[in-house]
Amino acid sequence: MSDLSGLGDPRNRPVLVTSLATALILYVVAARGLGLPPVMAWLVAWTPPAFVAYGWDKRQARRGGWRVPELVLHGLALIGGVVGAWAGRAFFRHKTQKPVFLVVLIVASVLWVAIVAWAVLVH
Repeated sequence: MSDLSGLGDPRNRPVLVTSLATALILYVVAARGLGLPPVMAWLVAWTPPAFVAYGWDKRQARRGGWRVPELVLHGLALIGGVVGAWAGRAFFRHKTQKPVFLVVLIVASVLWVAIVAWAVLVH
């Protein structure tokens, strides 16, 4: 596995498992507890894990610790955490100098606007 992804590295398991577990719990709460439509519940569920991942990576960058792989940050935005990724980028002033992050966030935003529009129009 390449150094870019780092997904196979055991040091990345906590952020991956925590993100997934948090998103699943929040999805159930948003969909069943709050009665949100599935697409909106999905976006609500992935927002906090993306935000926290940006904050954790910024903290680790300052401390010189193990970083969240860029692929994970991109993946969190694309899977539905786009709002949390934008918020984390702005709040923590993290990854603002890397053009690829801006491109991925714009692509994720367009993707999710299209998905939400489709969900609204179909249902």
